[in-house]
Amino acid sequence: MTIELSPRATEIADHAKQLLAVGGYHGFSYADLSERVNIGKASIHHHFPSKAELVLTVVKRHREQARDGLAALDQHVEDPKARLGAYTNYWAECIRDGSMPMCICAMLAAELPMIPKDIADEVRGYFDGLTAWIASVLEAGVAKGQFTLCGTELVEAQAFMSTVHGAMLTARALGDAESFRSISQVAISRLSVSN
Repeated sequence: MTIELSPRATEIADHAKQLLAVGGYHGFSYADLSERVNIGKASIHHHFPSKAELVLTVVKRHREQARDGLAALDQHVEDPKARLGAYTNYWAECIRDGSMPMCICAMLAAELPMIPKDIADEVRGYFDGLTAWIASVLEAGVAKGQFTLCGTELVEAQAFMSTVHGAMLTARALGDAESFRSISQVAISRLSVSN
């Protein structure tokens, strides 16, 4: 299901996504958005009556975009190891150019006890979907003799996902975008069968 938004609502949602990546749910207000989008707070409320509705829309759109992106990787990158590399390279580029310094769902996951339940459910859904995708890539890699797993595909997928999101935090903490790429490459190498 594609979320349809007006051009102005899309602009608001896009800026909200950037603010979520920087500071999470409690790290921005409609006043911050008003400044970025250059419209009054009342106009933002016209499109999104509450912050919870806005963030829910942003997270749902993020999940759609992620599903589409992962499906495109599945379609265009046949090699499982290269697929994981393409996934981490996407994030490395987002972190390097500052367009998305953190996954918004990672930011929101840290706030799960303090955010509305429907948003928390969408965040969990994001991680469930990502875990399932990584597990399917690992399964394909095992079948091709590329990966050796220490645990189940599910546990290994969760470990890989945790490493990638932890690498985002490390890059932020160190102010070093390249550290994300290095950590991600090590994570893929640890899964790889030695030649």
